[in-house]
Amino acid sequence: MTTMRFLDVQRERLCIANTTFPALLSKQCLIKVKAIGVNRADILQRQGKYPAPKGESPILGLEVSGILTEVPNNNLGYKVGDRVCGLVAGGGYAEYVAINIEHIIKIPEHYSFEQGAGIAEVFLTAYQSLFSIAQLKPQQKVLIHAGASGVGSAAIQLAKALNCYVVTTVGSDEKAKACTVLGADITINYQKLDYVQWAKEHQCNFDVILDVVAGEYLNKNLKVAAFDARIVILSMLGGRFAEQVDIARMLQKRVQITASTLRNRSDEYKAMLVNGFSHDFMYLLENKSIMPVIDHCYTWLAAEDAHQKMMSNKNIGKLILTIDE
Repeated sequence: MTTMRFLDVQRERLCIANTTFPALLSKQCLIKVKAIGVNRADILQRQGKYPAPKGESPILGLEVSGILTEVPNNNLGYKVGDRVCGLVAGGGYAEYVAINIEHIIKIPEHYSFEQGAGIAEVFLTAYQSLFSIAQLKPQQKVLIHAGASGVGSAAIQLAKALNCYVVTTVGSDEKAKACTVLGADITINYQKLDYVQWAKEHQCNFDVILDVVAGEYLNKNLKVAAFDARIVILSMLGGRFAEQVDIARMLQKRVQITASTLRNRSDEYKAMLVNGFSHDFMYLLENKSIMPVIDHCYTWLAAEDAHQKMMSNKNIGKLILTIDE
């Protein structure tokens, strides 16, 4: 077999097409894909707003789970037939994908491929944000915007694993209930209550703030930030510009603001992140103290439905695609 199926963007629609197998580079292995995690980056890429990094596959898809079918000599303990998941910089919406062997994680035995496809992007992004960047410490106060999203749901669980006080913002009562189940101490439906007002009334300032909204939220975050707070911006759902940023408040509180993406990080950085997360939290995944939150699984032939649901912000946790044999 010299060709494989993949999901192509044709006339703004996702359609099954054929392409050649990915060529493996040094340190890469080949995964027969069983399930695919859907991410907002996939939608941005198909809209022409977030192209794949230079040299990476232009096919959509940043995370997969499946079975190893080829393994390089420096196998790091992996073998053909292992059930794995991991991050790729592109190429995930396909029957086979090449992946750096240092970027994969073995799927716990009692996890399905669908659950495996919901691990890498959300937990590694949350781990990077909370620990590599924000240096979160036990029992600190954390504000997580979009707490019912994939990354939000993972961040709640990781922060609670350190016994932190976690407040989340969400857009519905249903999402608020989901965050409470995950362990959030307070969930704020922003349709009913402004989180700045809540923080003022409860005299609560946050050590770490994870923000996927940006825009006007930057100044609002500064209002609820503690001294020496760390604000990590991961997306800009509220807009790319923040008007009249209060620099005086930043200086007064000594706030650090960091913006971060994961897709275009170096292979070495991603490998370090995988090793760090595996060392610090893999045992909690294995005993199900933390778990990926799966909203819905679709056959990859219904990927349009998954994208539409994500664009409408109706999902709680991850949306997953499964590949038909």
